[in-house]
Amino acid sequence: MDNQDEYKGIDYTAVFHAIWKKKMVYLTVLSFTILFASLYIFSLPRTYSSSTEIAPEVDSKTPGGGTLGSLASTFGIDMSTLESSDAITPMLYPDLIDDNGFISMLLPIHVQTGDSTFKGTYYDYKRTATKVPWWNKLANDLLTKISSKKPEEGKYEVGTPFNAYHLTKLDNSIIESIRKQIAIKVDKKTGAITINTEDQDPLIAKTIADSTRELLKDFITKYRTDKARRDVEYYKKLTDEAKSSYEHQRLKYGEFSDSNTDVSLPSVQSKGEDMENEMQLRYNNYSQLKGQLQLSLAKLRERTPVFTQIKGAAVPIKPTGPKRMLFLLGTVLFSFILTTIYVLRSITHTQNRKQ
Repeated sequence: MDNQDEYKGIDYTAVFHAIWKKKMVYLTVLSFTILFASLYIFSLPRTYSSSTEIAPEVDSKTPGGGTLGSLASTFGIDMSTLESSDAITPMLYPDLIDDNGFISMLLPIHVQTGDSTFKGTYYDYKRTATKVPWWNKLANDLLTKISSKKPEEGKYEVGTPFNAYHLTKLDNSIIESIRKQIAIKVDKKTGAITINTEDQDPLIAKTIADSTRELLKDFITKYRTDKARRDVEYYKKLTDEAKSSYEHQRLKYGEFSDSNTDVSLPSVQSKGEDMENEMQLRYNNYSQLKGQLQLSLAKLRERTPVFTQIKGAAVPIKPTGPKRMLFLLGTVLFSFILTTIYVLRSITHTQNRKQ
């Protein structure tokens, strides 16, 4: 017979009784856990989320169709994106949130809370009406009292020039706060653009989702039509100049003809023919430029994207965070596991000492 000890398994009843003897430890630890976890989680402001979805038009003339396009789509590759002549492809739209200039366009938007306790610009709302945990407020108050410097104020004012790339500490914190509450996602397969926003007030969450959608549409439209718009402005300027030149020459020719109606001198008739030819040349130039202007306008209309709204932003009813009950359950469970490990190690250590 071997000298090795025979394994008898775990006596769960004995373990349970040993743990039960330490019930006061559990009661104390779990009570403090619930207390501090509740103090923390219920101090965090509740947030609400809203989302909207749009789909820009897809150019059917892109050469990404056929067998190659089908093969590429099976690997999740959008051939229209790769073959696009645009420098900014739809996959880069989410990166607009990283640009201070884009975020700053949301600052003057007029917002109103659901209970109408605040009405004003989004900047003022973020600066004065946004709730923060009590410990953040306490820390800021202490730093203000300790520091000899006055708190730095924001520079933003509606209707005045604002440099979004040279911010004060306050303005930068507001910009960063807004950046964290907005997300833009692009579906690689369908090209649909989803905008998600988050805020402490449900109505403002919906308002910012709508505003971000419109800003994004304006950005895409301006980018897609920038060259076409400059062409229109260029040909419009040339057309106006050509029209003015033609009308001026026509007026001169008319005055000359009226004043020399009964004159039959060859020199006068020759000058009249020259003026008529010049008028005709200017008219032809004006007509040609007018046609170019019409073509540039047609090109502008062709380049202007059309957006289909798939989902409108709605005022959320239920908050999306923080998940208070899940947080409490998670912290209590985690504390219970840690306490059990501590108790079992304590029991094992005691038994080893007795042996």
